[in-house]
Amino acid sequence: MAKIKIWPHEEICPDGAILDTLPDETICEAALREGIRIEHACEMSCACTTCHCIIRKGFEKFDDASDTEEDMLDKAWGLEQTSRLSCQAIPPVDEEIEIELPKYNINMVSEDH
Repeated sequence: MAKIKIWPHEEICPDGAILDTLPDETICEAALREGIRIEHACEMSCACTTCHCIIRKGFEKFDDASDTEEDMLDKAWGLEQTSRLSCQAIPPVDEEIEIELPKYNINMVSEDH
């Protein structure tokens, strides 16, 4: 089980959050399970960038992103060296990581407004 610290985000998580993951659970799945509404327009199939996050602590402990994830990340708003799609990134077991959710994302269709 990993521990994820989510930095405060004005709309999604104003106070920030700390949560534990379940085995083989992605960052996005863990956040959604805890009521943190990270967008995931493609239903976590690695076909968009709405769940883009920036790993601020622990990036080097993750498995490498797949070629498909890398291709999608190239389209993300605010891309950084430690960016990942939260629907694809499984935190390493027994590690503490910190993530930041970008202020914006690119979502051509948003059905929750």
